[in-house]
Amino acid sequence: MYYTKDTILFLNGKFIKAVDAHTDLYSQTLHYGFGAFEGIRAYQTMNGVKIFKAQEHFERLKKSCALVGIPFHYETEDLVQIAYQLLSKNNLSDAYIRPLVYCGPNMILTPAQDVYLMMCAWEWDKYHGDNMLKLCISSYQRPNPNSLKMEAKVTGHYVNSILATSEAKVRGYDDALMLDMYGNVGEASGANFFLEKNGVLYTPALGHILPGITRQTVLNICRELEIPVVERNIRAEELEGADGAFSCGTAAEIAGIESIDAKPFA
Repeated sequence: MYYTKDTILFLNGKFIKAVDAHTDLYSQTLHYGFGAFEGIRAYQTMNGVKIFKAQEHFERLKKSCALVGIPFHYETEDLVQIAYQLLSKNNLSDAYIRPLVYCGPNMILTPAQDVYLMMCAWEWDKYHGDNMLKLCISSYQRPNPNSLKMEAKVTGHYVNSILATSEAKVRGYDDALMLDMYGNVGEASGANFFLEKNGVLYTPALGHILPGITRQTVLNICRELEIPVVERNIRAEELEGADGAFSCGTAAEIAGIESIDAKPFA
């Protein structure tokens, strides 16, 4: 579903066919999850194909690498141009773009010196489709921010999300809502969380969550439209008294939430 024999991707300075791409099986990223990535969407607009928040996404990719000590020297504008070329070469308009910074062979637990860039794209609908979501409170917590760089989008961090999602699916839910170590609401498996009560939107404060680019866009729109929005810790007990909720992220876009732990919103 991600590529065909004709799909083109970008790998280490060249556009090549996806079927011809290969990587080193001794890669530190493969063995230890030490790499950084982004998820970016492009849309067909009246003014041609436009990438959503391209600058912000590639700036975050660079920041993620810097935070964990992965040497990555591409300029943001060059990354944006590569992304647009990639879309053009694959005749894509409404598409999902995945840049991945990964490391070369290194079995020692120190940053690798050899670092590579892969960027690919494919057609991908909204992550959860258009249905209202049924979430459950996960038994898995968001990681302690003193153990990881929570603001970095690092490949290995997403083991936490896979475990939470898998548990939710087994229990018959669409997705998981994870709490932090203090029992505050964190985020869904791969998206930020907003709660609505009495005409005010609430979203978890930064610290235990990824500072989502779509999350920030929602905050900006709310402030422009003078919709009250508050960033603060949200206790799990507050969910029952809410009027509604949604999750948001580049892959998920905006996804309405029908219920949490089988308790629907009013």
